Amino acid sequence: MRTLTTWLRSAWHWLTSMRTALVLLFLLAIACIPGALLPQRRVSPALVEDFLEANPTTGPIYDRLQLFDVFGSTWFVAIVVLLMISLVGCIIPRSIDHWRAYRAAPTRAPKFLHRMPLHAQGEVEARLEDVEKQAREALKGWHVASYSPERDRAGRFSLAAEKGYTRELMNLLFHVGLVGMIITFAAGRLSYYEGQVIVVTNSASPYAVPVEQSREFCNTSPSNFDSFRAGPLFDGTGLTPFCFEALNFNADYLNTGQAVGFSSDIAYTGDVTADRAEWEETTLQVNHPLRIKGDRLYLQGHGFAPQITVTWPNGETRTQLLQFRPTDMQNFLSSGVMRFDPPAGMFPDLVERRQNQIAIEGVFSPTAQWTGPNGDMLQSSFPAMTDPAMAVDIYVGDAGLDTGRPQNIFVLDQSLVASGQLSKVDRVNLGYGEEVTIEGGVTIRFDGAAEFANYQVARDTTQIWQLATTVLMLGALIGSLTIKRRRIWVRLAPSGAGTSVELAGLARTDRAGWGAEFEEFADRLLGRAPQEDDEDHDREIDDLG
Repeated sequence: MRTLTTWLRSAWHWLTSMRTALVLLFLLAIACIPGALLPQRRVSPALVEDFLEANPTTGPIYDRLQLFDVFGSTWFVAIVVLLMISLVGCIIPRSIDHWRAYRAAPTRAPKFLHRMPLHAQGEVEARLEDVEKQAREALKGWHVASYSPERDRAGRFSLAAEKGYTRELMNLLFHVGLVGMIITFAAGRLSYYEGQVIVVTNSASPYAVPVEQSREFCNTSPSNFDSFRAGPLFDGTGLTPFCFEALNFNADYLNTGQAVGFSSDIAYTGDVTADRAEWEETTLQVNHPLRIKGDRLYLQGHGFAPQITVTWPNGETRTQLLQFRPTDMQNFLSSGVMRFDPPAGMFPDLVERRQNQIAIEGVFSPTAQWTGPNGDMLQSSFPAMTDPAMAVDIYVGDAGLDTGRPQNIFVLDQSLVASGQLSKVDRVNLGYGEEVTIEGGVTIRFDGAAEFANYQVARDTTQIWQLATTVLMLGALIGSLTIKRRRIWVRLAPSGAGTSVELAGLARTDRAGWGAEFEEFADRLLGRAPQEDDEDHDREIDDLG
């Protein structure tokens, strides 16, 4: 039992040493590298799937090592927990030591003051009590302690003064702020939530199609979001109820295509039962969120949603407006997939109707630029919608619409093509308003596009505390670096008709300016004229010459 206790005590001392804390901090920095280099499932699941498809050998190995979910992996959480325990174990004892140092009386004068870096002595024609009073007045604002001859190392009456005690207090507050910051950030990640939603909205472009689908979003259920993340203590029932409607999205670009600014006009309400006429209107901008009852509504990104209309020989139509994923973030060349179910009137048999579904895999360009040897390769030359076009692959067959299995709206399931369920029947380029008719008399028309905006709703109940502890930590750090520790000792003894005075000074930190400050104090106490520095003395010689 004693051996186990000794081992546990040694392990605790090792874990709470500053060296271990630095090693764990270094390991944490290294552990963040794969999270920055590899796509993460919490941020972009589609990019992770693309990586796995492109790397069939190394991808599964990375997946087993949790490299696609680094910041939620078991080993990353273990490093963070050990680091927090190590920091708290280091900080609390040091904070206690700083508090004791702050409350401690100034140290007694050493026996031999003449060995100190700064020293002065002399005699003054005044009583010891008067000299002591004068010294205390000169040391106003200092922590002063007196020592009787019995307690003084040299057997004389002495004063010990120290300035800069607040430096120890700043050290204490720095450590308290650091512990508080760790706790508040950890508590925030346990109870936070954030969700993203894509809303297709109106655009001022002449090529924009009118948006008939709902542009409203209500923060009433996690299922309303396109993606949603929350801490382990959030059960999904504590969402702050509010609604907003995306009225439009505006983007300004230079002639070079560089973005100048993005904004979105919205109408919102904190009362989900309020009439639409009572909603307030505001403009969202990047990095300028709207705060609604503690939640923050951000404008994060945007893209384009092309619209395609499919017309069957019997005259029935299906129109689909769907957001595409930008593959070129500079000029917003985007890709996506649309799937259409044929009308039941043309194919009463369910099996036959499944075999005549249409899948369109396309690339959208807001400003078309045709390249390649034959001039048929679509690129984008500008991020705004000034000359939209699409390059599409048209498939006919079973697109998997009736299976109940969710499908990626940005990527076509290639297993359906490999198995022969889907067959590519055409590849065409379509400009604004152009159409193509495929075998069977089905017409496919590119109607234009709308723009979508990506909004994020986030809530962190500890945000104010995080700010407060961070400001406290930084302010205390600045104070601990700028406040200077100074010590002065004054030893007094009766001498004939006056008092013998011996002084010494010591700078515990930065010595800049301390010599002049000590000499000024010595001149005042000894009643001597201030000494001129060398520069002033040289100037007098030059003037006399």
